[in-house]
Amino acid sequence: MRGSRSSSRWHKVFRRVAALAAGAAMLVGVAACGNASSSQTSSSASKNLPTVNVMLDWTPNTNHIGMYVAQKLGYYTAEGIKVNILPVSSAGAENAVETGVADLGFSTLSNVAAVDNEGSHLQLIFDLTQKPVAMWCALASNKSIKTPKNFDGGTMVTFGSAEQKAIVREMIKDAGGTGKFKTVTVGTSTFQTLTSGKGTFGGFYKTWEGIESKLYGPKLTCFDPTQWGVPGNPNELGYAVNTKWEATHKSEIQAFVNATARGYAYALAHPDQASQILVDEAKTADLRIKLVKASMQYIIDNNIWGDSKTIVANYTKTEKDKTVTASQLGIGKTNIQEGQSYLNFLYENKVYATKNSAMGAKPDASTLANNTYVEAK
Repeated sequence: MRGSRSSSRWHKVFRRVAALAAGAAMLVGVAACGNASSSQTSSSASKNLPTVNVMLDWTPNTNHIGMYVAQKLGYYTAEGIKVNILPVSSAGAENAVETGVADLGFSTLSNVAAVDNEGSHLQLIFDLTQKPVAMWCALASNKSIKTPKNFDGGTMVTFGSAEQKAIVREMIKDAGGTGKFKTVTVGTSTFQTLTSGKGTFGGFYKTWEGIESKLYGPKLTCFDPTQWGVPGNPNELGYAVNTKWEATHKSEIQAFVNATARGYAYALAHPDQASQILVDEAKTADLRIKLVKASMQYIIDNNIWGDSKTIVANYTKTEKDKTVTASQLGIGKTNIQEGQSYLNFLYENKVYATKNSAMGAKPDASTLANNTYVEAK
């Protein structure tokens, strides 16, 4: 676990799911990857530029591809900054940003709400995923699972999050069940815990484990929470900043947002090239190019980061420009309405309860997210 704050959020189960052929060794590899990636950008052109340290939330994957592309193609240098990509720590990206270990961290709106409810000062400044990407799955070999109702009485593979319990309970009830289930702490990976027979179902990402399952197995039977009673977008994933650090580093943040948005837009326009960049730059993560390319194609086909054709068209128009804004590309904006709808659901299910309050403070998406940087002209 990543501490008590992390244990209250369902997203951590996805961030801790190991790749099929990975596991603990892969996490060790990420650390080397982060350090190697940083050293590659220490060219004479960027030596004296202000540095922005960004912590990952998990092993490198297509969620992070925009940063690796922006770093490799010199987008950060063009914006006047140098970026160090830091490997995920056991305490989590949110804790790292709050304590100043990192300047920015890959997070979610719901994670920001959870840590701020306990006294942190984080704000989401770039929302990559415009559509829900989480899913709850059982092994396809388990023929008894037809709908989430069949999770009733089963065993959920978990890291002990109140958020994920609220999600699964709602899915089961929406499908006609009672919402009662047991839990088991995940082992090396959710895949392995399921195949060992210790768990009935667990959480995965459509854009990564879902693709991995189709390519390499084991096959899964999956359900999207938003199709089973859960409102809004549970998966607004992107970059969070500590508002105290932000107050004196607005220019660096703007530069990061612009260059990173350009990196993601490039990945949509040139998915195969971007996939190779991710594999090459994150060498020690031992990513399989087939998986990365298939993930990018899924993201494009399903408009996960926004309307893919529009973003690609915007990128093509500006491809030869020295610098480009996120606003020009049309990527990275948080949907406040969807975010609030989901946060309301969590609040009503007492996910934000504290020692001093049965409900906790009601989260406000309009203050937890800041679209200023992605809307800047």
